[in-house]
Parts: sequence; structure tokens; C-alpha cells
Amino acid sequence: MPSARGRATSRAMPRYALKIEYDGRPFCGWQAQAGLPSVQDAIEAALARLEPGLPRIAAAGRTDTGVHAKGQVAHCVMVRDWDPFRLSEALNHHLRPAPVAILACARVGDDFHARFSAQERRYLFRLLNRRAPPALEAGRVWHIRHPLELAPMQEAAGHLVGRHDFTTFRASQCQAASPVKTLNALEIEALALPEGQEIRFHLRARSFLHNQVRSLVGTLERVGAGAWAPEDVKAALEARNRAACGPVSPPDGLYLTKVGYPSDPFGV
Repeated sequence: MPSARGRATSRAMPRYALKIEYDGRPFCGWQAQAGLPSVQDAIEAALARLEPGLPRIAAAGRTDTGVHAKGQVAHCVMVRDWDPFRLSEALNHHLRPAPVAILACARVGDDFHARFSAQERRYLFRLLNRRAPPALEAGRVWHIRHPLELAPMQEAAGHLVGRHDFTTFRASQCQAASPVKTLNALEIEALALPEGQEIRFHLRARSFLHNQVRSLVGTLERVGAGAWAPEDVKAALEARNRAACGPVSPPDGLYLTKVGYPSDPFGV
């Protein structure tokens, strides 16, 4: 006799896109890993409370351990024809107390795939630049105590935008077929705080290499600190050598903020 999972996938099933927010600190990342807590496992456990034996879900980006999301997108298939609002409410009920929330849910066509249909991914990296440690946002920002200069980092970022071989800024375990990627934007802004500043890095690309964002931010921090010149970042990029990369930033301040599709499934 076919299993419940086999019966569930033997006919066309309603497909839904989920917009997801989560705090990455308690998880080993998005992707399910044996014996470790993941965001994927948390959502699939909630889905199983509604309908057991469903196929695995897929996400737009496999965020790493400790990385957060404000606009992750995943898709799931169901047996029942759920009202999207009721499905999101039911999932949020069963997700508690995990720091994961379904922000929106939409019925999509069978050709929609959260990962392969995506045309753009946007990330935000938050760096808190002040002497005192973060009491309220520990684990949600990268805390740097020494002063950082914005203008040199912005100049260095200009060398990274465009289509390049990003081998230098690619983790050794990266499984991407090619290190060549197009970085559509890398914008850096500083927000004044009473005791310091918050520096925000905004990055846009169709896709990113493993640890690319954290490698870029960690290297740019060295420029802001005066340890590197902006031209050193250009030289590191052109070296196409992982050894030329600066320090890799921690995951604390990294957020997947938005995934772009040819047609926004959530209508906003």
C-alpha cells in the first residue's frame, strides 16, 4: 500500500507561497539537518499538525545558522483547499513558541517554485558601531566598538557592484556551479544614534554564493576601520583567491529581507 506521502503526491495539490519572518538564533539555519533545529523543520512540524504526510517545503534561500529573515519565501502543497488567511493563522498557532511567523500566505500556480522562480534576493546587514554592547539587540546586530568611516566603505563597495568572479568572497564549501555572480547593488548608509551609529549594508542580486554577503561585509568593515584602503578591496576581488578575503562577519546582523518574482505572489 502506498505511504501517506505517496498518496498525497499522486494527484495535483493546491500550492501556497508563504512569506516568513524568523529569528535565526535558535536554529542551525533554514535547511533541515538531522538532529539539529532548523526553520524548515519548525514549519514542516506545524504543517504536519494540519495535514500529515505532506511533501517537504522549499525556500528561496537557505540561510545559515544565526541568520534572520524578514521576507523569506517558501512554498508548500496541501491536500485540502485552504483559504490562505486561515492557513497562515493555523500555521502561526502551531509554530508557537518558536520565533517563526508566517506574515502572508497566497495560493499560487503549480509552476511557482520559491527558489527557482525567484529573480532577485535582497539582504540587509546591520552593524552597531558604539562602545557599549547591545543589551536589547544582542544577536541581531554585529557590534563593533572602534570607529568606522562611511565614505571609504562606500567607495570600496563600488568596486564590487556588477558582474564579477567572486571566488575571493565565496566559502570553500560553496556548492554553486560558478563563482561568477552579478551584484546589482551594495549600498551603505549610516544612521546616527545618541551613543554611536548603526551602519546598514543593503545588497541585491539574483542569487548569492555561500557566505558571500558576510565575506563582503567583513572585508568592508576593515576599510571603514582604516586597516584596508578601498583599492585593496578591488585587488582582493581580482585575486580570485579565498585567502585574499578579509574577516568574515558573524551572522548576527544579517537578514533576508525580500525575494522578487516576476509577479509578486502576495500582491504588494
